[in-house]
Amino acid sequence: MKSWDAIVIGAGIIGLSLAIELNKQGLRVLIVEKGEPGREASWAAGGMLADFPLEMPPALLELARTSARMYPEFVHELEDESGLKIDLRAEGTLLFVEQAVDSISIEGYPEAHGSAERWQELEPALRGSAVAAQGLVGIYLSERCVDPRDLTSAALAAARHRQIDFSSGDQVLEVEVSDGRACGVRTNKTRFAAGMVVNCAGAWAGQVGPHPFPTRPVKGQMLCVVLPEKEMVRHVIRTPEVYLIPRSDGRMLIGATAEEAGFDKQVVPETILKLRQAAIDLVPRLSEARILESWAGLRPGTPDKLPILGSTGTPGYFVATGHFRDGILLAPVTAGVMSRCMVGQSTQLDLTKLSANRFSI
Repeated sequence: MKSWDAIVIGAGIIGLSLAIELNKQGLRVLIVEKGEPGREASWAAGGMLADFPLEMPPALLELARTSARMYPEFVHELEDESGLKIDLRAEGTLLFVEQAVDSISIEGYPEAHGSAERWQELEPALRGSAVAAQGLVGIYLSERCVDPRDLTSAALAAARHRQIDFSSGDQVLEVEVSDGRACGVRTNKTRFAAGMVVNCAGAWAGQVGPHPFPTRPVKGQMLCVVLPEKEMVRHVIRTPEVYLIPRSDGRMLIGATAEEAGFDKQVVPETILKLRQAAIDLVPRLSEARILESWAGLRPGTPDKLPILGSTGTPGYFVATGHFRDGILLAPVTAGVMSRCMVGQSTQLDLTKLSANRFSI
């Protein structure tokens, strides 16, 4: 029976990135995916690389900032190995938040007390009066954003270029244990043997035995439109109600809901129309934009909104899941720390607060 050094459960951006890092460590890797690689949460994501403190749990901030700094090199390596182009933009973000945070000063994020006119200077298509009417405070952030579909396609191609093995359409039912240590996985079709296993199954991670990780799906609906002019909107625009993410080819993503709807990925037309109208209220010319596509994805949520990273109670079995909205952002740092963790090297970053042990499983 063929065996591998490591099995990665799940072929989203977390699983693909980690498999590539394990391959760099010289390990023979198999990725087992229940469906089509890269076509779940990673394919449905927006791609904002947001590490703003007011929008993120404090326990995640250092990891997020580290990952954001890694992104240009992460993208460059994937482009080089895959031969594919990834749309990584650095125009920045206009973030509009509640007035309640007006007095908060955060190191490294100077707040801009600009007028509605000031924001229209930066983004002429924006209706500044609409933002002002909602009583929101504007902050400019030098964030990047990436097209997750470009990213995932490149990671998949890079993994194949490295001759990482895949088994698609194979649902892992449980991690097999021998003499108290993980020794492979059992799927709905067969068994695979490996010296260690890592669960990167996203919202489905808790369905893999023997450890019931408390992950759950959080549904997000969004739509993509074609702008009437390619550079009509340059910055990402974020408000409490909606976000707008321009792409370099003239498309724009408008999102997104956060719904507790189980594993339902049905798109609700009324919800899509509400998102579109919220976008038009911010940028009136979006009324001229043609809807290209709408979809729903399932983010992997956890009870405390933090990822689950590290070893489990079973030697040789690891977990990297529960990234919720931040899977795209955290992919490079997760791959780095988890690959080192799995081969027994120092991770440098403290993962204690993200350990599976916090759930007593």
